[in-house]
Amino acid sequence: MTLADERENLAKAERDISAGERRVAAQEVLVERLRRDGHSVREAEGLLLTLRQTLTAWMGHRDEILRQIARLERDAAARA
Repeated sequence: MTLADERENLAKAERDISAGERRVAAQEVLVERLRRDGHSVREAEGLLLTLRQTLTAWMGHRDEILRQIARLERDAAARA
């Protein structure tokens, strides 16, 4: 992949992470509301866990993209 490709991947990863953070926050609010109103939160908490795990994976993917960008930039600087 080229540096431009990786930068596009980074932008997408950042958008995905931002959306994931909003989903986690909304699910946290829902869990608390369900708990407050005396409802079972088992499935809602399960979904929240899945959302958090997905978000963590996306952050790891973003970190890998950042490492690849750094490698590509170092390689380009070495060739210059």
